Amino acid sequence: MKQSRFDIVSNSPVALNTFKMLLRGDCSGFTAPGQFINIRIDGFFLRRPISVYDFGDGCVSIVYRVAGRGTEALSRLSHGSLDLLLPLGNGFDVSKAGKHSLLLGGGVGSAPLHALAKALAGAGKRVTAVMGFNSAAEVFGEEELARAGAEVIICTLDGSRGEKGYVTGPMQGLDYDMFYACGPEPMLRAVEKTAVSDGQFSFEERMGCGFGACMGCSCETKYGAKRICRDGPVLNREEIIW
Repeated sequence: MKQSRFDIVSNSPVALNTFKMLLRGDCSGFTAPGQFINIRIDGFFLRRPISVYDFGDGCVSIVYRVAGRGTEALSRLSHGSLDLLLPLGNGFDVSKAGKHSLLLGGGVGSAPLHALAKALAGAGKRVTAVMGFNSAAEVFGEEELARAGAEVIICTLDGSRGEKGYVTGPMQGLDYDMFYACGPEPMLRAVEKTAVSDGQFSFEERMGCGFGACMGCSCETKYGAKRICRDGPVLNREEIIW
């Protein structure tokens, strides 16, 4: 982990209340898709942890939802630089993938699936991604995910785009040997009840420091307490206590 300033290259809406920001700087420390950054926003005491959409070639991109005053302030930035802590967390373990990986994302939790799909497809794996949203207005990243090498299935709760319902619907008709899921906890719990293979879950959690010092995001696992920010955000299916 290091603290560094990144220049804002672009920051624009990609869906309802959802923005994509491209930042230029030294991102050589990233080792796995699913890691995150912690952003300092002027006027706010705590940094904001944001999942990484993609990284490489001297740039890192994030996709975030405007959910409060901090992210609303972030959405108004169009130039300048930001103070980041990066890379944080452990990310997804691509080495555990079999022949066919199933990627599952809920809302803005779908953001890390882009870099994950690139890594898996680059390793010669078949990739299917199922992304769930409330409505068509919230859908983002479908075309880029397809270009990354994934077969993409979209679900919306209101049926305005793709299949109507939750990501667990298409899961039941797919033959896969490893899954990777990221999204709100109710979605992850539903995936746990439906999945038929080994898998990894990326958890969303409120964080104080973002690098394991404050212990504010600790959770109990079958192997003792773990910190979502440092030992996670990705945990293996078999170690999770639901």
